[in-house]
Amino acid sequence: MRYCFALDLIDDPALIAEYEKYHEKLRPEIEESIRSAGITEMEIYRIGNRLFMIMETDDSFSFEKKAAMDAANPKVQEWEALMWTYQQALPMAKPGEKWMLLDNIFTL
Repeated sequence: MRYCFALDLIDDPALIAEYEKYHEKLRPEIEESIRSAGITEMEIYRIGNRLFMIMETDDSFSFEKKAAMDAANPKVQEWEALMWTYQQALPMAKPGEKWMLLDNIFTL
């Protein structure tokens, strides 16, 4: 299954550069947590301060499973807190909402 998400970064060139640096070589424990949740591929794109993530999953993936795994993993919690220092919610996000799932409106 493919899922697409959007999120904004704080609009500061130095912070954006730092954020990208963290993603050049992902921490092994973070990559392992992603893969063990059933995520087979993940790409993040950026234009300005807007991020777009494409996530491919296998049949074992569920958002509930991923959330439970993340909540139980202190390394993921540490990573998420660090990343939140660079990220900001989209204007239409609810309190505490981070990456927002996009609706597919066209497929060719």
